[in-house]
Amino acid sequence: MSEALVQASYIIAALLFIFSLAGLSRHETSRAGNTFGVVGMALALVATIAYAVRFSHGPGFALIVAAMLVGGSIGVNRAIKVEMTGMPQLVAMLHSFVGLAAVLVGYNAWLESPALTGADARIHSVEVFLGVFIGAVTLTGSIIAYLKLSGRIPSKPLMLPGRHWMNLAALVVSAGLLGWFVASDGAAPIVLMTVIALVFGWHLVASIGGGDMPVVVSMLNSYSGWAAAAAGFTLGNDLLIVTGALVGSSGAYLSYVMCTAMNRSFVSVIAGGFGQEISLSAGEDYGDPRETNAADVADLLREASSVVITPGYGMAVAQAQYPVADLTSRLRERGITVRFGIHPVAGRLPGHMNVLLAEAKVPYDIVLEMDEINDDLPTTDVVLVIGANDTVNPSAEDDPGSPIAGMPVLEVWKAKDVIVFKRSMAAGYAGVQNPLFFKDNTQMLFGDAKDRVLDIVKAL
Repeated sequence: MSEALVQASYIIAALLFIFSLAGLSRHETSRAGNTFGVVGMALALVATIAYAVRFSHGPGFALIVAAMLVGGSIGVNRAIKVEMTGMPQLVAMLHSFVGLAAVLVGYNAWLESPALTGADARIHSVEVFLGVFIGAVTLTGSIIAYLKLSGRIPSKPLMLPGRHWMNLAALVVSAGLLGWFVASDGAAPIVLMTVIALVFGWHLVASIGGGDMPVVVSMLNSYSGWAAAAAGFTLGNDLLIVTGALVGSSGAYLSYVMCTAMNRSFVSVIAGGFGQEISLSAGEDYGDPRETNAADVADLLREASSVVITPGYGMAVAQAQYPVADLTSRLRERGITVRFGIHPVAGRLPGHMNVLLAEAKVPYDIVLEMDEINDDLPTTDVVLVIGANDTVNPSAEDDPGSPIAGMPVLEVWKAKDVIVFKRSMAAGYAGVQNPLFFKDNTQMLFGDAKDRVLDIVKAL
């Protein structure tokens, strides 16, 4: 394949990636957007492999095939086995591979650097240094995010004394090492920077609390994009630059949107400023919650004219989306208005709840965002809170001292009746007690969400 044909393929692939992002921005076009992305990636792979095989010497093709077989086998295995509840940690782990690839590409480009002089040599050194730095931060940061999301380490933040000064020192020292590396092109500065960047990435994410994990996943997605773009500059690959820039910018924008939805400063989140996971229940007695059963909830739903369902991570864990879709269908057949209220950070991954509901074939037009549904909650008869916790916590509005103070939430307590599906009275992922559970118009339905919804359907 000629170089001109490769470049033409890259341009087409880049356009397909842009169409993919546009399609994924809406429910109705998401399938087409996914198809655009797959076709674009397939075209990019074929063009790159064909070009590499034509101009490579030695066993280049065999190595490429071997690598694709190993990587493809692992990918297929994970795709078959992973559940939707495991997607956040899987995405975080995939980001770590992008970071590792950027580090390896940077070191390879440095070891086999072309014979450049003057400004070209300095620019090449900066590209290599930044690519390794961003890749190393992404690598360890993503691993820590994976461990937190999968429950292998506690979700609470690591609160080291002077942690902000430590982060600042890491950046300042790395900037100094960049100057040293550009001037000398020696091994010492890049190796020292790699060690610092690996520790910096670990500390950056370890210092962020569980309540901010959805933002962290999005942030790491952005980092992986910039790492890919840096690798593209190092390799002189235009498509990798464009793709990395698309991923980096879209991830950064999504992080900003999510921080806005949580009333958080993006800078404070990535600096570990939020996340002091203290449970407020220790010093305050909210009383005892009222417990209900499936038959009584069914009676309540029969008398309702409007119902809002607010799902959370608990629905994903219980895989209750299909019974919930069935319940929704049965209620609508009775002439009851049913809608869903989705918080921007419900679940542990942006769009987590939307994907689950789409998977269960819940109509798109009744799935509304928080801003669209909040004004209607005071006139709603029944709200079913299925596995949500922090996103429906009134402490965000009522308690200035709460770790989630100022975070916009679904104001479900304003409805006539609230039914909360929970396994126990445990606090949410942010580690904060929820006063909603103890309000006069709230009743608790304990047990597995899927089983309880099926019980309600049976009672109906």
